[in-house]
Parts: sequence; structure tokens; C-alpha cells
Amino acid sequence: MTHPTDLVPASFAERVAGYPPDTGEPGASYAVSGADWLRQLPRLLADLLAQWSLVPDGPARSGVCAVALPVTSPARTSGQAVLKVTWPHVEAVTEHLALRRWDGNGSVRLLRADPARFALLLERLDSDTDLDTLPDDQACEVIGDLLATLSVPAIARVPTLSAYAARQLEKPPPTHALPRRFVDQARRLAGELGSEVDVDARLLHTDLHYRNVLRQNALRQNVFRQIVIGADRHAWLAIDPKPMAGDPAFEVAPALWNRVEELGTGSTFRWNVRRRLEIICERAGIDEDRAKAWTIVRMVDNAEQEAPGSARASFAVALVKAMND
Repeated sequence: MTHPTDLVPASFAERVAGYPPDTGEPGASYAVSGADWLRQLPRLLADLLAQWSLVPDGPARSGVCAVALPVTSPARTSGQAVLKVTWPHVEAVTEHLALRRWDGNGSVRLLRADPARFALLLERLDSDTDLDTLPDDQACEVIGDLLATLSVPAIARVPTLSAYAARQLEKPPPTHALPRRFVDQARRLAGELGSEVDVDARLLHTDLHYRNVLRQNALRQNVFRQIVIGADRHAWLAIDPKPMAGDPAFEVAPALWNRVEELGTGSTFRWNVRRRLEIICERAGIDEDRAKAWTIVRMVDNAEQEAPGSARASFAVALVKAMND
């Protein structure tokens, strides 16, 4: 039998060990350092496997904050699933609420959740096939279609875009080596867009990029169509949402900062990122100018969190320029 300590990838443990407790939510009872959480993780996995009658079914995968373990469930007719356990942080607090609201319509289906332990049991998708396997234009079409599907009326308890915009306005004068005109522009746009009456109207994914979209497993698709009568699902499904109530135009930016090596430089970079934005907006029914504006806000925010002159900061500035040209 596999020992729980063998289920945690070493590279994941090395990365998470340095995380300080997340205090993004005032008074958060879940705040725990990465090192302390890792010490609890083997026991947590063992408890979840036993309590949910799950059996490991292959090596675990991991991302920045979560372990995803393929499992089988003899108690379920659907058989295969994925047990996802996340290091507690504010962006993951309401993930289960968004997945439950979408109920597999454009997203991975949630089978079971234990929010207090940041544990989700999810349908198993084809983890080896994300949008990096498609040509760029086609990948953008998929993202646009998914954004249209996932845009439903906002639900309670998720963070709001208006609050995010307000935080941008509350930032102290920038000390970062960003062009001041871009910082001023981002603050102005955050104030204008964030104060609109319906700014928090829709449920957002907020992190829908190429690697957060997986293809359905054909066998799983057949199983779920037996369980959900008449379900007509996308061949590609969104995973790992960071839910927010907001404006769908805020959703476009993540697809612009993936597959950077394909974007080129100079005028080629501008043409490629603008084409991505145009394709996604057309398919999703999003206003292009609003998408550009929110992208400027997000990229200036991102750049201010990076080391001055770093590759990430430089990319953010290049993307802001492309949105302005």
C-alpha cells in the first residue's frame, strides 16, 4: 500500500515549504505556513482517502498550491476521480462554491467538498491534454467559448471586483520603476470601472489560461452523461478557478500572459496579444475596450508585485503598452 508521505511530490513540498501563512482574509482561521501544512498533509491525505473510500490510482500532480491525486472510488459508479488538496489561502476559499454553481457546465465537475480542509473530489479529466496542445487561435476560441459559458449571475460569499478595484486606489504612491503614466492610467481605470453599478454582476473564473483548461476524458464523459441526463458539455473544461464576482472583461488577461515564447517582440508582440484579445472577446461577447482597460489594471498590479527590472515586470509593461497602442 502506498504510504501517504509518498503521495506528495518532492518538488511541490520544496516550493510550498517557503510559503508564509496567508493573511489575505482578515481573521482567517485557516492561516498556516506552508511548512506547517506540509507536516499535516500526509495525515490529511490518509484521512480523506479513508473517509471518502478512495484508493490512489497513479502518481500525484501538483501546481503552485495544490496536490491533485488520481483516485478510484468503489462506492461511486463513476469510478475515477481526482482528490485535490490545497494549501489554505484566500483565493481557494470559495473554489467549491463556484464549481458547485457551474455544476460541470464549462468546468470540471465537483463531486464532493470539505471546505474546512480545502479538499475537493473532482471528476477526472485528461491531465495530459491542455490548451498548449492546440494552435494559438484555436486555443483562444476555446477560452472565449468557456468564458461565455461560465459567465453566470454572481453568487454570494465570493470576493468582488469592486473591492479589488478599491484596493488599487488605496495603494501608496508607487516606488516601483514603472512608467508613471501607466500607474496613473491603471488607477484611473480602476476607479472608473470599479465604481460602475453592475461591476460585480457576474461570476468570474479570473485565471482561465491555457493550462487551466483540460480535455474531457472520453470514458468519463460517457459516464457523466449517464448521470446527468441530457448534459451537453464542452469537450474542454475549466479547472482551478479563483472565483470573483465581477465584470467578464476582467477575465481576458490570463490568456495573454501564457505561451509567451510565441508572442515575439516589438510589433509582432503587439499584433499577437491583440489578436488573442480580439478572438477571445468575439467568442465570449466581451467588449474589447473594456478588456484592454481591465488588462492594464491587472498588469500594473502584477508588475508592482514583481522585482523592478525582472522579466515578469518587463513583460507586464510590454503588455500594457500593447493595450494602449
